Amino acid sequence: MPKFNLNWLYMIIAMMLLGLYLTNENGTAAKNISYDEFQQYVKDGYVSKVIGYDDNSVEAYIKPQYVKNVFRQDSARVGKNPLITTEAPSRESLGNFIQKEKDEARFDGSISYEKKRNYFTAILWQILPFAFLIGFWIFMSRRMSGGGMGGGGGIFSVGKSKAQLFEKGSPVRVTFKDVAGLAGAKQEVEEIVEFLKEPQKYTDLGGKIPKGALLVGPPGTGKTLLAKAVAGEANVPFFSLAGSDFVEMFVGVGASRVRDLFRQAKEKAPCIVFIDEIDAVGRARAKAAAMGGNDERENTLNQLLTEMDGFGSNSGVIILAATNRVDVLDKALLRAGRFDRQIHVDLPDLNERKEVFGVHLRPIKIDDTVDVDLLARQTPGFSGADIANVCNEAALIAARHGKKFVGKQDFLDAVDRIVGGLEKKTKITTEEERRSIAIHEAGHASISWLLEYANPLIKVTIVPRGRALGAAWYLPEERQITTKEQMLDEMCATLGGRAAEDLFLGRISTGAMNDLERVTKQAYGMIAYLGMSEKLPNLCYYNNDEYSFNRPYSEKTAELIDEEVKKMVNEQYQRAKQILADNSEGHNKLAQLLIDKEVIFAEDVEQIFGKRPWASRSEEIISATKVSDELKKAEEKEAKIAAEAEKEVKDEEKEVTKEEKEHKDSKN
Repeated sequence: MPKFNLNWLYMIIAMMLLGLYLTNENGTAAKNISYDEFQQYVKDGYVSKVIGYDDNSVEAYIKPQYVKNVFRQDSARVGKNPLITTEAPSRESLGNFIQKEKDEARFDGSISYEKKRNYFTAILWQILPFAFLIGFWIFMSRRMSGGGMGGGGGIFSVGKSKAQLFEKGSPVRVTFKDVAGLAGAKQEVEEIVEFLKEPQKYTDLGGKIPKGALLVGPPGTGKTLLAKAVAGEANVPFFSLAGSDFVEMFVGVGASRVRDLFRQAKEKAPCIVFIDEIDAVGRARAKAAAMGGNDERENTLNQLLTEMDGFGSNSGVIILAATNRVDVLDKALLRAGRFDRQIHVDLPDLNERKEVFGVHLRPIKIDDTVDVDLLARQTPGFSGADIANVCNEAALIAARHGKKFVGKQDFLDAVDRIVGGLEKKTKITTEEERRSIAIHEAGHASISWLLEYANPLIKVTIVPRGRALGAAWYLPEERQITTKEQMLDEMCATLGGRAAEDLFLGRISTGAMNDLERVTKQAYGMIAYLGMSEKLPNLCYYNNDEYSFNRPYSEKTAELIDEEVKKMVNEQYQRAKQILADNSEGHNKLAQLLIDKEVIFAEDVEQIFGKRPWASRSEEIISATKVSDELKKAEEKEAKIAAEAEKEVKDEEKEVTKEEKEHKDSKN
């Protein structure tokens, strides 16, 4: 049977009202005749009443005993008050005719004059209020049901799950081919998909299907994209929703939606449920009650914990979740049996950035000047979303200049636009300010070129960008471990701008605020967290307790930390001044070149200071990566050859066994 819909009732009521209006007991049959016929009916005494209208139309009601003579039908079929209509030459002629018939005693009825009625307007005014009420009721019922989602109309659907369901064969366009890089994360997720497709391969060895996998990583690294690829690859139903979809202003709605979600998932098992930004409901529960009130988020989390690993069986339901704040999640949510795996989706390294650029460059028309290797080296620390933004920004820049293809310079401009902000060439600066900015930026460039562990320079500019009056671009090394010496060199290079102002101008300005902020945070991190202090060695005061308002050290230790920070920063500041003083001639040349050209590159710095005495470790990393890739390919090739050889040996053994069996059979 089809499900009952409230709209059917509305339609039935509307049809009944219309039928009652059209078939009421006052309904009459009408016949249109000529004016001559009308005059004849009046003379014959058939007419009981005449109504004349202002548009010269005439209505005349027929006496019951003469209905059959006029309509050729029985009175029961034409209604109680049948009438005839006609068109009179004028009201005056109609009045004269009726008066004459009265005088001659052939008409004994009545005559009246009225304004013409608009039957359409009359019907409209009678039906419109009902239609408005019915429409308003439908609108309100849909609004109360949240746009008709969640099954069932009315306000009672507020506790239904808001998950979007992708059934088998749904046209999801994202696949694992669209996810560049993320080799380790992709391998683990592919294994989950394969488990759903071929569970016997794992269960034969005694393995169990994992309950859940948590995708952890910084924003923009591709966690949601990876989940979309799972939806595209897995030939099973896929439920997708955000953590905030559970939270509602009504008490108990979050827990109700969790129950409804898992009920639907069990019906569709085997299936995958993806919860994006799970920290919205999975945050660690407070130790104290929320001032005696009801905490809806904690109730939702408790229900989620119960559903994921309670007494009930959730076999065949895998939970995928994504978050960039795993440190705030409740420990009960992270234990084995709920989220069995934590898949770390980190920022892409050099080779992974090349792959990501390859994906995002597919729809873009590029020319031969675009070097993907250079772009990958120019974007250290960029996430997949940042790289997509670079490609899009480059296309927009090329279109702005009327180009038919996107070139190398467009991509470099896009990187500059994203890192430093929009160029503001119209910003008014005096010559004194330009000189101060040039000396400041030349100080950064000089020290970064002269120190061993400072990041290699790419470009320096004194053209204002965003909120900065000048900017310098570097190529940071992608290290896995950073030493104290490397961090001190970076701190010294960061203080180079303030040191140059102090040394060569004899005054300091507000332009170094961002440099000082970065240096202060770095110094506090080195001393309080990394134990890189002489007076506080091997100690870490990092506190991850979100609900603790106490510092994990005493006031005396806080004073000592402040002293050590001041000492470290001042030492590097004096070191920067000393380096600039020893290389004042080169610094002044660089500053003057900046004033003249506004933008200088690493080649210009090399002409002034000479080649850096240390080899570019970034190039070493790139070459080492290439060597490792070649070794990996060679190992894969050897493994393939070995597998083929092993297969040939097995085939030969089978042939020998078969021949022996045949020989034995023939002997018997």
